[in-house]
Amino acid sequence: MTVTNLTVKDDLIVSLDYTLHLDGGQLVDSSSDGEPLEFLHGRGAIIPGLEQALYGMAVGEEKDVVVAPADGYGKRDPEALQVVPRNAFPPDLELEVGRMLHMRDSGTHQVFQTIVREIRPDDVLLDFNHPLAGETLHFHVQIAGVRAATGEELEHGHVHDGGHHH
Repeated sequence: MTVTNLTVKDDLIVSLDYTLHLDGGQLVDSSSDGEPLEFLHGRGAIIPGLEQALYGMAVGEEKDVVVAPADGYGKRDPEALQVVPRNAFPPDLELEVGRMLHMRDSGTHQVFQTIVREIRPDDVLLDFNHPLAGETLHFHVQIAGVRAATGEELEHGHVHDGGHHH
């Protein structure tokens, strides 16, 4: 295999090691316990503020990136709170405040992540904001690898991992 000095640019597959902390230093997410995150650069697979910061980085290079809410998961939207009748949930589902639920839209079949904010006798207050909405994100990133995308990956707009279909 030839070693090429590729740097991050659009339509390359980037492998990224990262840790993510919030303002208070709380660790939210990290790739270190497993594989680096692999994604097709320039297609919006990761949040814009982080994607922009990676341009031109070389393999092995590290960087600290601070992403404001507007370039991350957006501001918290008060409209994204929704009251749902209690009987909309399966009876065996344990509802607890702060619990993350995945709900499927019956029309589009899109899956939404939502957080239980309040449980009342007849209904439940759900928060559809992304859990990191409104947060300033502190990433420490290291480029683990950069490679050319295959034709198929470019066509589909995302990484193919050895033929597993999701």
